[in-house]
Amino acid sequence: MKIPLSPTLSFNAGYVDTAGFLALSGLFTAHVTGNFVTFGAAVAQGSSGALAKLLVLPVFCAVIIVTRIAAHGLQRDGKPVMKIMMGVKFLLLAIAAAIAVPAESFADADSAAGLAVGLTLASAMAIQNAIHRIHMITEPPTTLMTGTTTQIMIDVADLISGNAGENRPALLARLKRLSANVISFAVGCALGATAWKEYGNWCFVLPPILALITPFLSPAEIHKA
Repeated sequence: MKIPLSPTLSFNAGYVDTAGFLALSGLFTAHVTGNFVTFGAAVAQGSSGALAKLLVLPVFCAVIIVTRIAAHGLQRDGKPVMKIMMGVKFLLLAIAAAIAVPAESFADADSAAGLAVGLTLASAMAIQNAIHRIHMITEPPTTLMTGTTTQIMIDVADLISGNAGENRPALLARLKRLSANVISFAVGCALGATAWKEYGNWCFVLPPILALITPFLSPAEIHKA
């Protein structure tokens, strides 16, 4: 069974973001700009996790820069860039799980283990963001749903008002594609929260497994890049 790549990545992002948020004192690992807000809250309240929230954005940015430079080099050498990037993302998710599971829980998200897990997860999601911007530019984002939800509502408004006109078939196709990502992300969030509540840090075992099997679920989209 072949599954479109974009919704699969969206599911994993929603899962990782939610599980990381719950386990690491409100740290966003997939769309890191939210950490500006949670950093301010952590400082104001004197709660755990302020250091992780301060570090995650520069780490996220640095990983994207390194990924972009490495991708150019791989492309020049004729290597399968996207396949390699997906492999590195899997390794990072696996490392995060290997650190998180023995830790059992993070009373202090700024502990060595907490920082290692949070920044490693953010690095994996940075690579996923880079994959989208480099290889999937015609697809909706897989880690941030604000713009996608906005476009869905605009399209729904045009359909309801009858203003779609001749663009109706294309609009319906786009609406279907965008909705698949939002729904997949939401389901990932729900399962991430449930898994963390029921199994604690064992919840971090699922993302690397899904990342590992993703090339088999969507082989054509990964191997063409």
